[in-house]
Amino acid sequence: MQRDTVGRPMEILLVEDSLAAARLTIGALSRSNVQHRLTWLRDGSEALSFLRQDGRFSRAPQPDVVLLDLLLPDVNGREILGEIRGSEKFASIAVVVMTSATEGRDVLLPEPLRVDGYLQKPFEVDEFLKLIRTLKDLWAADMILPDDEAGG
Repeated sequence: MQRDTVGRPMEILLVEDSLAAARLTIGALSRSNVQHRLTWLRDGSEALSFLRQDGRFSRAPQPDVVLLDLLLPDVNGREILGEIRGSEKFASIAVVVMTSATEGRDVLLPEPLRVDGYLQKPFEVDEFLKLIRTLKDLWAADMILPDDEAGG
C-alpha cells in the first residue's frame, strides 16, 4: 500500500511509558531535521485504539513510523507489533522497537514480527538520528516496506 508522501510531514507514533525515554526520543527527533508530526502515547491500550482509530482517536492519522517500547503496561509491545504485522491496513507502517530488555533481538521477537529497526535503551542519540534519517529517506521514496509480491 503506497501513500502520498510529497509535501507532508512524516507521521510518527511514539509508544513509550517512560517519561525519560520519551523526552530523549522527542529531543532527538527535534534535532533530526526530519519534518514530522509526533503523537506520544504511554500505554499499549491507547496505541491500539490510535491505530484502529477507535473512540477519541477516530480522526487519528495512520502513522508512517511507530517507535515502540516492548515492555509496556497492560498491552505489551509484542501485541501491538502483532496487530500491525497482522493487518494489510498497516502494511506500510515501519516499526522501530526500542527496549531496555537485555535479551537479544531474536529472542525478543519471533520471525513473523519483523521490525524495520531495533534500538537498545538507553540508546545513543547519534545512533537514533541515523536510523530516523534512514527511515525518512526510505519513506520519502515510498520504499519503507517492500511489496510482499516483489519476490521477498
